[in-house]
Amino acid sequence: MKQHLMGRLFAVAAAVLFANVALADATTIEIRPFERGSWQTIRQAHAGRSTLVHFWGVTCGPCKVELPELGKFVKANPGVDVVMIDADLVPNTPAAVRAMVSQAGLASTENWAFGDTFAERLRYEVDPKWQGDIPRTILMSKDGTTTTIEGSANISSLENWAASERKK
Repeated sequence: MKQHLMGRLFAVAAAVLFANVALADATTIEIRPFERGSWQTIRQAHAGRSTLVHFWGVTCGPCKVELPELGKFVKANPGVDVVMIDADLVPNTPAAVRAMVSQAGLASTENWAFGDTFAERLRYEVDPKWQGDIPRTILMSKDGTTTTIEGSANISSLENWAASERKK
């Protein structure tokens, strides 16, 4: 009985410690405001580098499934820059954005969130034809070419793209 109780106490203590570490990670994640001109800033900062830009949202069901897969992609492809942009139609708190990227294993990525209530203008800067659907992924190759994936990205396709970028 004593061993059983000690085992349960140890499990609870480990869970609390893990939760505190995850919370500490989540509170240190910088969320930059994505505003007019931010898209050009991102493109210039990552020019000549393999970069995956992912537009997602806290209230987006497919995003909740896809984010952990992108977390695995980040770990497996350290040579690819990954930029996460919360482009949800519903404004989200920075805490909610931080929690989701942290839980998905994306705390090490560059993180942004739409910071202008005129979201149409922000989307237009990225792609004049973009109507606001998320998830949306833009692959920026080292040579400057871009590929847009509307909807959930197939992770094996992303892996193939990353492999081809390594050969360049």
